[in-house]
Amino acid sequence: MTQFDTRSVHAGRDDLTALGVHVPPIDLSTTYPLPSVDTGGTSYDALAEGRGPDGGSLVYQRLWNPTVARFEDALAELEHCDGAVAFGSGMAALTASLLAAVAAGRPHVVAVRPLYGGSDHLLSTGLLGTTVTWVAATDVGSAVRADTGLVIVETPANPTVDLVDISAVVRQAGDVPVLVDNTFATPVLQQPARHGASLVLHSATKYLGGHGDVMGGVVAARVEWVGRLRQIRAVTGGLLHPLAAYELHRGLQTLPVRVRAQQATAIKVADWLSAQPAVERVYYPGLSDAQGLIGRQQAGPGAVLAFTLADGYPAAVRVASSLRLITHAVSLGGVDTLIQHPAAVTHRLVAPEAKPPEGLLRLSLGLEDPEDLTSDLQQAFSQVLRPVG
Repeated sequence: MTQFDTRSVHAGRDDLTALGVHVPPIDLSTTYPLPSVDTGGTSYDALAEGRGPDGGSLVYQRLWNPTVARFEDALAELEHCDGAVAFGSGMAALTASLLAAVAAGRPHVVAVRPLYGGSDHLLSTGLLGTTVTWVAATDVGSAVRADTGLVIVETPANPTVDLVDISAVVRQAGDVPVLVDNTFATPVLQQPARHGASLVLHSATKYLGGHGDVMGGVVAARVEWVGRLRQIRAVTGGLLHPLAAYELHRGLQTLPVRVRAQQATAIKVADWLSAQPAVERVYYPGLSDAQGLIGRQQAGPGAVLAFTLADGYPAAVRVASSLRLITHAVSLGGVDTLIQHPAAVTHRLVAPEAKPPEGLLRLSLGLEDPEDLTSDLQQAFSQVLRPVG
């Protein structure tokens, strides 16, 4: 069996030599010729019901697109899942997963905090007809009910990079499918399906794309979930655009190299931050892994960390606004380093009792030299340590 790095380069591309091309073609067709009225109708049924093209006409881009399918096949292979379904954003992917649970008559969700702020907010509002019970990872089993359709966890979690034992959650969930948001780890560091997860979600905008210039979401899953998610995507119109799919598929080729290099930088920056007098606490699995999940579940600590400033919110604001090389912006996983204040922006709508600390900043490490990054942080910290007035 070929190694992960090799499959990252070649997944979804094994037929290119036979096609006589070196890079995947991009199919931008919004509609496709129908061989006949009858075959067109049969194809439409298959696609609208989530069964795939099945050798018939592709009918219409909202129902199916070959470029999107290539990316889905590649990501599913890397995540060790039966298939994958790509959407226009990570939130669209989560929305489809929740709608699938509601449609199956199981609208109750058990969720473990912290989650990405948008995910937390969507669950808390009940906008899609779901109800949610928030629990610690060790209490999932006690919260599962007859109408529970999903258990949702994010590991590493946004923004404090807490780790969750996926296998332990799956055991507690029993017959209830477990959805794991794998955005921070990527399949380079963690493959949740190998630990029993039924669905693996990515905000593909982050590491899969990797350059901050394409938006998308994807859910890799078992075959029965793939069909359900395709059906929801077809009728709600959440398809990923083919150009975005092409860019995301291309991003997979360099994913292992980028993630490991960014992780190496994160390890150095986390160690440096731990020694800074302006820093109260550093959140990073590479510094502390009480559950022993690094190496057993996750191949490394990742490239995102968070830290709190000793002087709280005012210090966090001054640091974020004083950086020169590091960009103050939301999102993560790109080639450049980003910093943001979760409580004020991405987690602004999270309930007060679950909101990140006011003095916490989240740092997504890019591909810059670690010394340049720590120098930038040092000059920003000097603004905090300098007396005001």
